[in-house]
Amino acid sequence: MPRVVSLPPRFSGAPFLASEAVAAGLGRERLRGRDLSAPFRGVRVAESARDGEGLAFLERCRALQLLLGPEDAFSHVTTARLWDVPLPRRLEGEHPLHVATRRPGTRTRLTGTVGHTLAADAEFAERFGLSVTDPAATWMALAAFLQPIELVIAADHLVLTPRVQDPVDERPFVPLPMLVDAVRRHSGRHIRVLRSAVELVRDGAESAQETRLRLALVDAGLPEPLLNVDVTDARGRFLGRGDMVYPEWGVIVEYDGDHHRTDARQYDKDLTRHEAFTLSGWRHVRVRRFGMAEGPTSGVARTEAALRSAGWRPGRVEKSPLRPNPAGWT
Repeated sequence: MPRVVSLPPRFSGAPFLASEAVAAGLGRERLRGRDLSAPFRGVRVAESARDGEGLAFLERCRALQLLLGPEDAFSHVTTARLWDVPLPRRLEGEHPLHVATRRPGTRTRLTGTVGHTLAADAEFAERFGLSVTDPAATWMALAAFLQPIELVIAADHLVLTPRVQDPVDERPFVPLPMLVDAVRRHSGRHIRVLRSAVELVRDGAESAQETRLRLALVDAGLPEPLLNVDVTDARGRFLGRGDMVYPEWGVIVEYDGDHHRTDARQYDKDLTRHEAFTLSGWRHVRVRRFGMAEGPTSGVARTEAALRSAGWRPGRVEKSPLRPNPAGWT
């Protein structure tokens, strides 16, 4: 059995061009070895760079990046995944990679890709060392793939300013005013959907379910809550941070994901926090997965009951000065 030639270190841990390997002295027969895969024509990846199910998404992108030029960038659903946008299950898993180009009259036609064209002055950004469409352009392109609520969820993620910044991945990825301005200047497809969606986008929602719950509350005719704000008692002492807060009526609404139930430490923390809220006179509505459905026990119904018990009545839907219409469409 012939001895397998070891790969040079620079070719063993990341995708590489077959032409560069040949130039470095590897024979073409070696490039057909069983320990190498070819995710795209002209690109090889060593076994060590693959996981148990094949080449991971990010490594597939890095492999394809080797074949792209300076006028090309990842786009659409592919870039949304790179920006960590919450996407519906139908868009998860193995899919062709979307690539857009600024070169007039051309588009990428490689196997395993979907090609798109962009305006010659379209701006690119960088994510994980990859050339990608900027967050605003990425979001607008998602209008071809997402339902209206899903589009708002995606934008809420992109405009979020977290309370604690990650020093190596600062956010927001795009500030809300910049996203609104991008929609204002957009004249392409799906403009009506984009304008309607951006009206509902808010900086503050920290999960897809928080956005869904907020939209459900507003759609039911309830006041729009403030998002992720500090809650205090009558003496001004900090009690916690509420997902959705109605200060005027003393109501807090929160969505509890499964980790609030399965993590014992989190569960105990939630109990203490809930007691602090209620003992200080706040009405605390906690919503879990099944509370997102309709009916008398739904999160919307229980929030309405809490607001009514605090004195709110339909017709008293004052807009918070902290949550004006972000777009100001006329």
